Parts: sequence; C-alpha cells; structure tokens
Amino acid sequence: MDALIFARIQFALTIGFHFLFPAMTLGIALVILISETLYLAKKDDVYRKITDFFARMLGLIFVIGAVTGIVMEFSFGTNWSQYSRTVGAVFVGVLIFGRRRVSPGVYWMSALLVFLGGHFSAFWIIVANSWMQTPAGYEINAAGKVILSSFFDAVFNPSTIARFLHTVLATWITGAVMVSGIAGYYVVKGLHGKTARIMLKLGIILFAVTPLLQLGAAHGHAIQVIDMQPVKAAAMEGHFQTTRGANIYVLGYVDEDKEKTYGIYIPKGLSFLYNFDFNSEIKGLKDAPKENWPP
Repeated sequence: MDALIFARIQFALTIGFHFLFPAMTLGIALVILISETLYLAKKDDVYRKITDFFARMLGLIFVIGAVTGIVMEFSFGTNWSQYSRTVGAVFVGVLIFGRRRVSPGVYWMSALLVFLGGHFSAFWIIVANSWMQTPAGYEINAAGKVILSSFFDAVFNPSTIARFLHTVLATWITGAVMVSGIAGYYVVKGLHGKTARIMLKLGIILFAVTPLLQLGAAHGHAIQVIDMQPVKAAAMEGHFQTTRGANIYVLGYVDEDKEKTYGIYIPKGLSFLYNFDFNSEIKGLKDAPKENWPP
C-alpha cells in the first residue's frame, strides 16, 4: 500500500469516530426542541425536566465532538492541505446555563437556534463533501486552476440535497434511539417515574416516524449515486459485471483477484432499489477502465 491508501485509512478512522458525535448532537437538538415546545404548550414540568436532562448531555457530546474534530482537521491539513472545511459553531450556553436566567420564550428560541445552527453547519459540511462527489458551478482556466463560475450551482450540486436529507434523517434516528434507550433503562429500573415514561413515549414516536422518512431519502440518494457515480455504486456493492437483477449484499467479502463477491445478499435487491424493477440493469466495475476503479 502506498502513502495515499494509508492517508485514506487514517482519515476514514478519524471521521468515522468523529461522526458519532455530530450525529448525536443533531439528534439530541431535535429532541430538546420538541420537548421544550411541548413544555411551552402544555406547561407540564415533565417536559422541562426532559429538556434540561438532554441539554446537559448535549453540552458533553458537543465538547467531545469538538475535540475529535480537531484531530480530523489535522488529518485534512497533513494529508489534503488544499482542501478546506467550513465549520459552524453551535452555541449551547443558554441551554445549559440559562434556564433560570432567561424567559421561557427566550429559552425556547435558544433551543430553536441550536437546532437550526447545528443543521446549518452540517449543511455546509455536506455541501463541501457533495461538491467533491458531483462538482458543479466551476470552470478550469488556461492555467489549470479551478474557478468558481456559479456559487448557487456549486452549493446545490446534483448530490447536495439527497446527501443532506439522508444524513440529517440518520442523525434524527440516532437521537430517537438514544432517547428510547435511556428512557427504556429508566423504566425497567423503575427510575424517574412519569418523566421516564413520557421520555420513552417521545423516543418511540420519533423512532417510528424517522425511519419511514429515511426509506424515501435513502432510496433517492441510492438512485443519485447509481445514476451519477456508477463506478462508485458498483464498488460499494462489489459488482464487477454489468448485471440485470443485481443482488444487494448485506454482509460479504470481495475477492479482488478473482473479481467475485461472496456473502449474504438480497436477490435482485439492488436492481429493485434503483427503480423498483427487479430486472433493471446495474453497471459493473468492468464498464470502466481499471485505473479508475476505487481502491
């Protein structure tokens, strides 16, 4: 393996660990906004307790996420110094320390701004990632430099919206699972009574709704990848030959030398995922020059 492969492995490990914390941050921010909205609407002190509990948790998760993000910044700087990353800071001070210092309306507004700020920050990070996947709104001048020709086209490049929806819904599912898990533990142990039961109900409702939304978002994202990055899609699923009725692998192993994939799969699942046709054609890696195959 060369230095580039090692750099990719290093960055994959770094960002894979770091992403756990932004995912929890956005998911918990949604829970806080919902519980604080219910507190304002119902004046039930239980929802205030839920908000306060998760606000403290959000502060801890945010700090850990910031620390792991610093390591990721070093990975960018040492391995790909020409790339830059837009980072938005999420201000959670009012949520953590301001319950008794501001009015209920101002506190709710802080919950809303933390929610929106976190998602706004995530949007710009995803814009940068999407532009690298499906670049648009640029020109290459005579000197070979990339020049921005349309800010709008660069931001809303072909994969931005699909990737943003898919990512955000994944973070909401993460928040729903966290709430359900914590509340379920409290209920089983007989702790916190009514507060734990309402927290569990909130988590279950979120977990019932968000995966249904994710089905549509993930399907749309899959279509976008297969249409615009067929080589990437083929590599992700281990398909070497162009196939009708392509399987989708749940767990497997790719033998690169024999160009075969082994494992547990859903028959014709990838073709169906593409356009609800079990016999639709999926391009294989061999349709592209081998030097263009992902490592």
